[in-house]
Amino acid sequence: MQTRTTESILPPSWAGGVSPFGATWRKLMMWWFIITDGLLFAGFLAAYGFLRLAAGSWPDRSRMFHLDFIALMTFTLITSSATMATAVGTARNGNRKLTLRFLLLTLLGAVAFLSMQAYEWSSLIGHGATLSHNPWGPAAFGATFFLITGFHGTHVITGALILCITAIRTAKGITQAEGVEMAGLYWHFVDLVWVFIFTLFYLV
Repeated sequence: MQTRTTESILPPSWAGGVSPFGATWRKLMMWWFIITDGLLFAGFLAAYGFLRLAAGSWPDRSRMFHLDFIALMTFTLITSSATMATAVGTARNGNRKLTLRFLLLTLLGAVAFLSMQAYEWSSLIGHGATLSHNPWGPAAFGATFFLITGFHGTHVITGALILCITAIRTAKGITQAEGVEMAGLYWHFVDLVWVFIFTLFYLV
């Protein structure tokens, strides 16, 4: 009786030698990074929620923040996500000129967001808020706010550098469509994290 081999039993996609879901190794590694970094942000936000509940009272957000200004920050970041998605689409279509244009628009959105966040930080610090002090209530607010928004801000800075490099390589005709897509995956992740930060710190 003929013995069936493992390769003949398993479907082709499970017999080895292929990428999961047809993804390249670079895309797979980017997804691993996004998942692990997302878990880190989730831990920070869960700790913020625990401290807020444990504190009993929490500062009134309308006294600390200019909510119209924060809404503008959020709109800027979401708009940059839209321009990034357009850049990925034009890169797939092979339109290098439009890809470069939308990459630069996305980079402009990143710089604008960072500028507005720097202004927000300087305003809070000017009123006496620090990592260990909060003039509006529990000191835990200052620690969690500066830690989480600062950690997100470093991701935005990293994203801006990636966008800058991708734009330069696109202008030179070096970056392929997949390279633009990798930058897009990272940037969409940064935007998604901000939605949770915006909701927990400024809306709830």
